[in-house]
Amino acid sequence: MSDSAPLDGRQQRGRDTRALIVDAAMAQFAESGYRASSLRDIAARAGMTHPGVLYHFPTKEALLMAVLQRRDDEGKKRHPVLGHLGREALAGMARAAAHNETQGAMVELYAVLSAEATGRDHPAHDYFVARYESLLATVTEAYTVARDAGGLRDGVEPDVAAPQLIALMDGLQVQWLMGTLPRSMARIVADHLNTQLVEPLP
Repeated sequence: MSDSAPLDGRQQRGRDTRALIVDAAMAQFAESGYRASSLRDIAARAGMTHPGVLYHFPTKEALLMAVLQRRDDEGKKRHPVLGHLGREALAGMARAAAHNETQGAMVELYAVLSAEATGRDHPAHDYFVARYESLLATVTEAYTVARDAGGLRDGVEPDVAAPQLIALMDGLQVQWLMGTLPRSMARIVADHLNTQLVEPLP
């Protein structure tokens, strides 16, 4: 069945139940971390039985990947970063930071899981490695396109600026979660980019 085909009642209930479980898992993982959370914890948070959760997600690893997939899908839908757009893609990073300031639970979840997943035995390790590799390539491309269009200040090197920008955004998210930032994440990211761009962002 295609994604555009109408769902019958049973299919819709199944989709709604899966969404409910993913919601509960997102909250549980953000609160306790992946390793300290169990499917029983998530079932209780969702108001379901443990077998009921297992019917939709037979392992905790499968549920974790569903959580990460939802985050990716929502991010790509709202703020896609397309490297070939150059300066506009970099501006999109500042807009993404602004959006993240309205998504506290998701930012907390990402911060917790990305830290846990540095261990090679973590089920999301390969996911985060691939995600950072892809993001680094995309942001490097954005800087390169902006440079080739004459949009970067002298001395700004794409292969240095890209990991710096990613590290800045990750670090800002942790400080934001701690409540220690004196300014908004979006403003700090925009100010940083404006030190690199010939023409400042609006």
